[in-house]
Amino acid sequence: MRQMLVLGNWKMNGTRADAKALAEAIIDGMGESFADIAVCAPYVYLADLAEITSGTRLGLGAQNVADKPSGAFTGEVSASMLSEFSCRFALVGHSERRTHYGDTNESVAARFCQAVEKNILPVLCVGETLAQREQDQTFAVIDEQLAAVINAAGIAAFSKAVIAYEPVWAIGTGKTASAEQAQEVHQYIRQYMAARDQQIAENLQIVYGGSAKPENAKGLFAMPDIDGGLIGGASLEAESFLQIYHSV
Repeated sequence: MRQMLVLGNWKMNGTRADAKALAEAIIDGMGESFADIAVCAPYVYLADLAEITSGTRLGLGAQNVADKPSGAFTGEVSASMLSEFSCRFALVGHSERRTHYGDTNESVAARFCQAVEKNILPVLCVGETLAQREQDQTFAVIDEQLAAVINAAGIAAFSKAVIAYEPVWAIGTGKTASAEQAQEVHQYIRQYMAARDQQIAENLQIVYGGSAKPENAKGLFAMPDIDGGLIGGASLEAESFLQIYHSV
């Protein structure tokens, strides 16, 4: 049975004091739930959070990782740097990175490879925009996003990775994907991976990244191919994030 996973993506929010307090509140409220839990924090807070989360079940992640190991790449943070701060996860290909900062399928694949090389679990974000969905391009878009990474890293790399399905049209738009809509795409992703390696597909955590909230988390997490969530806005408050976490 696959382990459930709930990841918080704090994005570019909060102060240093906020980050510390939020992490401590999450740790206090985790209880004995069997599911994995982690937060992906801004780079500048990782040192503080590495100390706070040390010895706890709360994992730590970054919101991106460089596509090169080192060198003259101003503003980038390498996988080896992240590993020094006990980062277990790194988001790659988040829809906001693809939309606002020009991340391509090829650069996302390179970031994925860098994370894997340093034993950081890449959380590969895939998903379609509203225009793509309305043109029935959902599966074609996801095919391209997955194929780029598989071609670069190989299917075996997904034994140490996570996929997050982000329906871009359901993030911050007021629109929501039903549990059944989300399940349809999660099932497609798992079948796509199974066509290349059945065992990897069966064990692969595929989490939902489309505005999960305390109100809809339980229904989403009950779907057979949804293994948890990548939580945005609702992860900025310990109470709502923990409600989602305990929904598993």
